[in-house]
Amino acid sequence: MSNALLSTDAGAWDPKRHRAGIVHIGIGAFHRAHQAVYTDAALAAKGGDWRIIGVSLRSTDIADALNDQDGLYHVIVRYPDGAKVQQIRSLSHVLAASRGIEPVLAALAAPATRIVTITVTEKAYGIDRASGGIVADHPAIAHDLHHPGEPSGLIGILVEGLRRRRDAGLHPFTVLSCDNLPENGVLLRAGVIDFARRLDATLADWIARNGAFPSSMVDRITPAATAKTAADVLTLTGHEDLAAVETEPFSQWVIEDHFPLGRPAWEIGGALLVGDVKPYEHMKLRMLNGSHSLIAYLGVLAGYRYVRDVMADPQFAALVRQHLASAAATLEPLPGIDFAVYGDDLVERFKNPEIAHETRQIAMDGTEKLPQRILIPVCEALRDGKPIGSFALAVAAWMAAMKMLSDQEGLAGISDPRAHDIFDAASTASDAGSLYDHLSRLPGLFPGELLASTIWQQAVTRRLHLILSSGARAVVLAETGVADQGIS
Repeated sequence: MSNALLSTDAGAWDPKRHRAGIVHIGIGAFHRAHQAVYTDAALAAKGGDWRIIGVSLRSTDIADALNDQDGLYHVIVRYPDGAKVQQIRSLSHVLAASRGIEPVLAALAAPATRIVTITVTEKAYGIDRASGGIVADHPAIAHDLHHPGEPSGLIGILVEGLRRRRDAGLHPFTVLSCDNLPENGVLLRAGVIDFARRLDATLADWIARNGAFPSSMVDRITPAATAKTAADVLTLTGHEDLAAVETEPFSQWVIEDHFPLGRPAWEIGGALLVGDVKPYEHMKLRMLNGSHSLIAYLGVLAGYRYVRDVMADPQFAALVRQHLASAAATLEPLPGIDFAVYGDDLVERFKNPEIAHETRQIAMDGTEKLPQRILIPVCEALRDGKPIGSFALAVAAWMAAMKMLSDQEGLAGISDPRAHDIFDAASTASDAGSLYDHLSRLPGLFPGELLASTIWQQAVTRRLHLILSSGARAVVLAETGVADQGIS
């Protein structure tokens, strides 16, 4: 494909006038539909040397596609009544780490690099949430501890980049996680310092004194690109784009405003810079992400491919509204936010007929997602005597989905960092009680107070039994009071 096909539009800001100041690790669809868009808006309005050097940890295809286009690509925004397209120029170029880590480390150590942003899968961090320390037997962590100068994983790459900056007399870059992890900046800081301390205590102390790890909360539904994505870009622009992404109209970015070396004017694109991200994070994790998990597992069980298909079913949509209310009840009031209105907006986003977000995609990595989305808030609901039914259903649906996928597809059907444990537990369970017992006791997954609660156990197993005996629709009808049997 010719670069000229994606050349800068007349009158738009000229990317060649701006140097890179950000390295982004995990140059997937979400980053290209979210942070890169905010950075594009900031550069267009305020300028500055804030273009992005992307890093692909595993894939080479996306690096090749974007580099062939001089980093330019399109974002299709899927409105309910049609699509609009935007060209993004904030990306400078992409480095494929699998072809050699040295260019990545050189970019991190470059004086011009002031911020490193991150979007990777939760399992790529290799950090234990409970302790804040690294998981020593995580494959990438284990490799990088033994080969710190040639790292392959996220934490090892960050630490080696920071080491090179210290040795060169440079300030550390600011590290900004943009992943769906609770207090992601706090978690990342703890993991980086723990990893560094196992190699060099003075390096760990330098990072602890000088490093900045602000937290952030991100939100924009970004389905995987398909052949339709590319075809629509061609129709809308007349140009072929092998790196195009599609997304919904809604976008949110809440950022802890702590950037010692400066930052782009992200607020120009609508980002909210705050002193404490945590309340916004809880709202999003519990209401949006928790509902997404509920939709995903019930959708897999009911044979619904997309979120929009689940939401087109009135009973399933009613259940989602019910869960949004239960999740909101676990939150502290947030100035300027009406949780009921936020919930209504989420329902409309989930219903968007133009967004093809696959339930199987959302259902991946359940053991990484369920704690902050479902298990932690339900502990609070139990303590306060608030409704727990939809939380219990979400867990029952996860368990039933793991059982179904194990039986139908074997180990290959389980997409989770603990796939072997899940498969062993699910494939040997004979009924709802044994399935609950096997999966709830995966080490470190369920909080102790849930394991000790007979109220919780009974709430989950009743729903799990109904799913296994009568299917997903039966449990949804019972949960929403449509069926005679109901569930207490």
